[in-house]
Amino acid sequence: MSRKRLLIDLDKINRHPEWTVRCSYEGHPRNNGLSFIREMATYALVCRRCEEGTCILACPKEALEKQENGILKRYNMRCVQCRSCSYACPFGTIAPEIVPYRTSTCDYCIGRLRNGEAPLCVQTCPEGAIQYGDFEENPEENAFLVGDNMVIRAASWEKEETA
Repeated sequence: MSRKRLLIDLDKINRHPEWTVRCSYEGHPRNNGLSFIREMATYALVCRRCEEGTCILACPKEALEKQENGILKRYNMRCVQCRSCSYACPFGTIAPEIVPYRTSTCDYCIGRLRNGEAPLCVQTCPEGAIQYGDFEENPEENAFLVGDNMVIRAASWEKEETA
């Protein structure tokens, strides 16, 4: 059974760091709409999920934690924006511009949309980089489910086994 979800084209969004989109999340009226999405998608898909998380070890405030599913979680209230995690990441996947100090979030507009209405971020995002519809995970098309309400499309990488 399919359900309405946000589809985020992370490759498009990351090619345009100057983009902002409007967001109707009531708790943060100045939320530019992309901060949370960019951070969550990057941690979920681009992070290499190292066995020894050098980014986690480098954080002086224990603001990063590796969850059971391997995805990093950042504790916003602990983060002091020192960017130690960015410098420690051997793959460069925790870029300083995706680690905003501002707290922002996304409630996926659940319960706030009228029938047939699309979220404000979808309406204001250029080039269709954010869409709303019946999307499912499809690894062949580099579309990966993150949580229950978001599908991220991004070029995937595969860990090569060494002999």
